[in-house]
Amino acid sequence: MSRIQVRTNHPMLPAEPRYNRILIDGAWREATDWIERYSPAHGTLVSRTSATTAALVDEAVAAARRAFDRPGWRRMYAGERAAILSRAANLIRARAEELALYDVLESGKPISQARAEIAGAADLWDYSAALARTLHGDSANNLGPDTMAMIVREAIGVVSIITPWNFPFLIISQKLPYVLAAGCTAVIKPSEFTSSSTAILCEILQEAGVPPGVVNLVPGVGDPVGKTMVEHDDVDMISFTGSTAVGKGIMRGAGGNLKKVAAELGGKNPALVFADADLEEAADALVLGAVFNAGQCCVGSSRLLVEASVAEEFTSRVADLMQRVVIGDPLDEATQIGPVINAQQHARISSYLDMGRQSARLRTVEQGEAAGGLFIDPHVFDQVSRESELARDEIFGPLLSVIEVKDLDEAIEVANATPYGLSSSVWTGSVEKALRVSQGIQAGTVWVNTYLEG
Repeated sequence: MSRIQVRTNHPMLPAEPRYNRILIDGAWREATDWIERYSPAHGTLVSRTSATTAALVDEAVAAARRAFDRPGWRRMYAGERAAILSRAANLIRARAEELALYDVLESGKPISQARAEIAGAADLWDYSAALARTLHGDSANNLGPDTMAMIVREAIGVVSIITPWNFPFLIISQKLPYVLAAGCTAVIKPSEFTSSSTAILCEILQEAGVPPGVVNLVPGVGDPVGKTMVEHDDVDMISFTGSTAVGKGIMRGAGGNLKKVAAELGGKNPALVFADADLEEAADALVLGAVFNAGQCCVGSSRLLVEASVAEEFTSRVADLMQRVVIGDPLDEATQIGPVINAQQHARISSYLDMGRQSARLRTVEQGEAAGGLFIDPHVFDQVSRESELARDEIFGPLLSVIEVKDLDEAIEVANATPYGLSSSVWTGSVEKALRVSQGIQAGTVWVNTYLEG
């Protein structure tokens, strides 16, 4: 059994923890309680984050409402708003190493992955700047000889943004720049485990020229912070990424003033591999899908539905690749999997591994859960019952469940036999088969012979 070497004196570790405060109406504030975050890899104190109270959330929402009701932001010339977003993109690039470092230290993701996420996020801010210039309405001149209608697209108002811990900077960058491009204002709650990069982003936005009150930061735990944001009558829309259970609660809480809700929730994403696929290419992509971010990815490939005629060959190929994945210190360039987010998540994943050992066949060699700490070995289980918890639950860890299917129809049936419908992939050399599967699977995204594109 090899022990993972984690350097508690790594030169990239900060000498002092970062202090993350609350941002309301352009002013940085502090609450009386602080949330301490320790690195899941190194055990060192990384950050101390001010825990927002319900009263401070009320102040933040009020500031966002005032900033929206004033004409200065939502009626701003689109080119000026675009210029601010472009400046933000450039400032993100200037502080990319700092942003990546704190995402690594707080979440445990590998440094190479974090850097790629920051680079991709900066591109999203540039893209939103272009959208700010091109947002427009429409007209209808087919209503009769004496009537013409104008369709005007207007900013919705105050948007509550609640983000998860698995992709802290990337997910806020998939939401906030578009909110701002449209002329809306925002109140943001990052995960209490990974608040630092969002706090740095708010510093960047101030420097870029976002007016006071347009972006407000309220770090803290779900109750009271998220709960107050969801139920607040002065919030017009909620954008949430997280678990399905919490998403259902948000939908209920948003009913008070009929808020618009955009939610990206859980996934138990199937990968359908047929005998006519490029098996080498499919195996490589599916291992990435299963272990990316230590499996803590809502669109990760957690179920492999493989045609029976190639099931043994393909599963062996996948299991072999899984065992070559490098687990280690997330600050090291060679590391491909770091630790999971916290002890609770580690215990949850471990309980599913115990289920798999008892009810299915393990195809990978275990190394003692990566020799301790919060690290988890990648696992492949085959002979998995399609009705089992391994096949149905969102585990959020580097665990791949393999289910044999006899043909296309059975593959679609099994793929749809979960309460989730987030993403999927199909691997085949047949265009006709790819189209049939894409039409048959109930999922928001269907990748064909690829994974994580777009």
